[in-house]
Amino acid sequence: MFIKNLKLKNYRNYNDIEISFNSNKILFIGKNAQGKTNLLEAIYYLSTLDTLRAKSDSELITWEKDFCNIKAEIKKFDIDVDLEIYINPPNRKKLKVNGINKNKSSDFISNISTVCFTTNDLLLLRGTPEDRRKWLDLAISQIFPAYSDRIAKYNKIKTQKNNYLKNLKGNINSDTSLLDVWNEQLAITGSNITYIRINFLHELLKTAKIKHSQISEKEDLSIFYNSCIIGDISSAEKFDFNNEFILENFKKKLEEKKLEEIIRGQSVLGPHRDDVSFYINNNDSKKYASQGQQRTIVLALKLAELQLIKDKIKTNAVLLLDDVLAELDDLRQNFLLNAIGNDTQTIITSVDTLHFKEEYLKNVEIFEIKNNSITQI
Repeated sequence: MFIKNLKLKNYRNYNDIEISFNSNKILFIGKNAQGKTNLLEAIYYLSTLDTLRAKSDSELITWEKDFCNIKAEIKKFDIDVDLEIYINPPNRKKLKVNGINKNKSSDFISNISTVCFTTNDLLLLRGTPEDRRKWLDLAISQIFPAYSDRIAKYNKIKTQKNNYLKNLKGNINSDTSLLDVWNEQLAITGSNITYIRINFLHELLKTAKIKHSQISEKEDLSIFYNSCIIGDISSAEKFDFNNEFILENFKKKLEEKKLEEIIRGQSVLGPHRDDVSFYINNNDSKKYASQGQQRTIVLALKLAELQLIKDKIKTNAVLLLDDVLAELDDLRQNFLLNAIGNDTQTIITSVDTLHFKEEYLKNVEIFEIKNNSITQI
């Protein structure tokens, strides 16, 4: 997979730019607040329809403009593909592949896969459960694009159920027949999401353990999926239960929590409440791991994502590295750069080239970002 060209109009601080890429190694350099991350975010948005920092799509639009446009020409399996996103709130964004409108997000994001590694990812273990769920869901959608539609469907059902619960106003004597309908739908979609997450983590851990051990030889990485439906599931072992097992437990739990949900006026069970835990030598890394150990885990996870995408969809994802090298020590910097295959297009942002060895800078396209303009040097 290779990005050949990127065009942005009214996107963040860029009014109208076009960049062509001719190498697998791309480096954007420039001082802070010049818009380096905005370029990576635009590419990331093409593969996820999600932003790195914004809370809504409207924040992507240049100040005092009504719309923004992201276009890219990519090569996948030796076939050229044109991608376009047109954002014009409050209208629904328009997605086009080779000039043809796509109504389902999965039909669009299936064309390009990325793995993005930012300084915020280094805080993944210390962040909130929501942060880890978002990381997990976006990672899965890079391999199974239809998964994003399932998440959207689940969230829609959850919102409808919550609105219904609020209208009950805590009255436990109300007719709750409609609640049973929402619970049935929530259990079906939610159990499928849980099943996919558990199996994805099992596959991811296989490679992550290897990557992790290459940096920390005496430390063993383990991952647990913390489900509010079926408990803590170790990713080291193949999940023995099928989707039906999760579904039946989901329905049972929802029935047990029915009165509580009516009183609280919100849904208290489901994959939107789950979490992921990481352990080093059976110790909770969130509590006991050093900053360096936590960063090693995240580094191993990102490299495992990259490998898993290649194994599953038979092509390399585009790797996006946003200022992370400055936050890694020499050992982890070298490991990351050496682990990236020459056939993986890697786009890196950095203040300068000081973090790179002369050997790595060979055959690298370097662009300088300054005053909203981009110059190849």
